[in-house]
Amino acid sequence: MVISQRFLVVAAVFITSLITANIIAVKLITLGIGPWKLGSLELPAPLPAAIVIFPLSYIFGDILTEVYGYRQARRVIWLGFFSNLIAVTAFWVAGQIPALDADVQTAYDRILGYAPRILAASFAAYLVGEFANSFILAKMKIRTKGRFLWARTISSTIVGQGLDAAVFIAIAFAGTLPGVVLGGIILTHWLVKTLYEVAATPLTYAVVNYLKKKEGLDTYDYDTDFNPLRVTR
Repeated sequence: MVISQRFLVVAAVFITSLITANIIAVKLITLGIGPWKLGSLELPAPLPAAIVIFPLSYIFGDILTEVYGYRQARRVIWLGFFSNLIAVTAFWVAGQIPALDADVQTAYDRILGYAPRILAASFAAYLVGEFANSFILAKMKIRTKGRFLWARTISSTIVGQGLDAAVFIAIAFAGTLPGVVLGGIILTHWLVKTLYEVAATPLTYAVVNYLKKKEGLDTYDYDTDFNPLRVTR
C-alpha cells in the first residue's frame, strides 16, 4: 500500500496521544465520578490526567482499523510502542545527568522519573488493550458486513479499555492496595474511557467517512493473519 499523507496524520495523532498521555499521567484528578461504595467501605476513584487524551489513541486506532485494516493498525500499534520506548529512554538518560538546580532535578524526577513497575504495567496494558480493540473491530466488521460502525467501535472499546485498565492497575498496584480499591479504580477507568468513546462517536463517523471517500478504501480483513507479532502480512 502506498502510504498517504492522511494515513500519516492519523498515525501521528495516535502516537502523539499515547506519548502525551504517559507524560501527564502522573497527575491524579477527579471528574466527580465515585467514590464507589462497597457496603460500609468507600472506595476512592482518582483518575490520571491522561484520561483527557489517552482515549484518543483508541478512537484513532478504530479509525486505522476501519479504514486501512488490521495489518496497518498493527504496524502503527508497534510503531507507537517503540516511539514510546524511545521517549521513555530519553527521559531516563536525561534524568541521570545532574541538573544545575536541585529543585529542577526533583521536579523532573517527579514528572518523568518512571518507576520500572509502572513502565512495565503501561507497556503491557497498551499492547493488550490496543490489539484486542483492533482485533475485535476487524472481526466485527466482517460479521456485520461493514454495518453498525457505532456498535463496533463501542464494543471494541469496552473490551480493549477494560483490558487496558485491568492489566495496568493489576501490574502497577497489586499488593500495594486492597483488592476492592483496585477494583474501584479499574471500574472508574473503564467507565470513563468507554463514555469518552461513546461521546466521540460523531467524530469517529466523520473522520472515517472522510477518509474512506478521500482514500478510496474500505478494508475488510478476510485473509489477514491476526497474530500481533507478525507485521509483514
